[in-house]
Amino acid sequence: MILVTGATGNIGSALLRELRAFGAGPLRGLTRDVARAAFPEGVEAVAGDFARTASLKPALEGVRSLFLVSRMGSDAEIIEAARQAGVEHVVLVSSITTQTHPHLGPAAENLAVEKLLKDSGMAWTILRPTQFASNALWWAGTIREHETVRVPYADTGLPTIHPSDIASVARVALTEPGHRQRTYALTGPERITARQQVGTIAAVLGREVPFAEISRQEAHRQMASFLGDEAADAVLDVTGGDVNDELLTVRDTVSRITGAPARTFRQWAAENAAAFR
Repeated sequence: MILVTGATGNIGSALLRELRAFGAGPLRGLTRDVARAAFPEGVEAVAGDFARTASLKPALEGVRSLFLVSRMGSDAEIIEAARQAGVEHVVLVSSITTQTHPHLGPAAENLAVEKLLKDSGMAWTILRPTQFASNALWWAGTIREHETVRVPYADTGLPTIHPSDIASVARVALTEPGHRQRTYALTGPERITARQQVGTIAAVLGREVPFAEISRQEAHRQMASFLGDEAADAVLDVTGGDVNDELLTVRDTVSRITGAPARTFRQWAAENAAAFR
């Protein structure tokens, strides 16, 4: 039995589709609302809430492999619950910032979760993706209203990854040999700037999307209102304020593991055009 947590999210939903398409099973998807879960046919929907670790016990019964996204809840309790339930292998989505910016608070938290998993006695595979293409959804409301997208560091290009590529690597790690006790840094196939992302979305929509670069200070004021000061600073550092060669490096890990080329930002934008219309 494979249990996919975050099963309605960008990665988890894609992972369930892939696992089903490749004939993996039996499969179970964790959700807080079973009635509203739209999982592929043959996937068992189970209720669970990371805020209440005890609620995960029924979902973990009979599970041998677990897909987990770091920092979704009380990680120490979740990992211990998995160990006690007899889970043999955990595929964890962490962040590339653990190796590019380990001094930042969110990266340090992800590193702590990685260590908890490594010390648990269970087999593990750790995925460290770069910036998600789906982060562009932050601009969706602005673009729908035909307003100006305002971002800092407009011309800093990062090797942005399609969430489905993270899912593809996770699927291989969960179902094929040779990936236990391995850590993989995952990127998209090219570096792409915020200006280019907005231009790509505009091309997909077939209309102009107004764009303007703003200062770090202005961006921090906006982000801190919902992220807090520390998290806002961390986001701004890794999206342009403190980039380094390690963060900017484009890797072929996705194609090497899955046998398929990494998906482009344009592919993601075309698949998600409805969100911006």
